[in-house]
Order: sequence, then structure tokens, then C-alpha cells
Amino acid sequence: MEDNSRKDIRALLKTFGVQADEAIVQHLARNPATRMLKLKISLQDQTDYGSLQPDSVLTLEVRGEINR
Repeated sequence: MEDNSRKDIRALLKTFGVQADEAIVQHLARNPATRMLKLKISLQDQTDYGSLQPDSVLTLEVRGEINR
């Protein structure tokens, strides 16, 4: 894999991480009675491959809990 691909992946994940952190903190602030969040984070390939479909579908799902 090329270094540019790795750079792009890390940049995308870093952006997601920062935005997700901010969204969760704001959500907790707006919902002070919530003791725990049950979250699901999913990754889904949105690429239009046209007639050249990939061998397998790129999907990833991670579930977790955030305690206050």
C-alpha cells in the first residue's frame, strides 16, 4: 500500500475521531440524566464501482458503551 493511501486513511480517521468526540460530549451535555450511551460506529464503502464490483464488500461495525 502506498504512503499516500495510509496518509489519507489516517487523516479521515482522525477527522472522524475529533468530530465524534465533539458530538458525543455535546450529546452528553444536552442529556445530563443519561448515565450510559450505547453506541454503534459503522464503516461502509460508498464507492460507485460501476460494473467492476469488488471481490468483497467493505463493512465494519464496532459497538461500545460510554459511561458518564
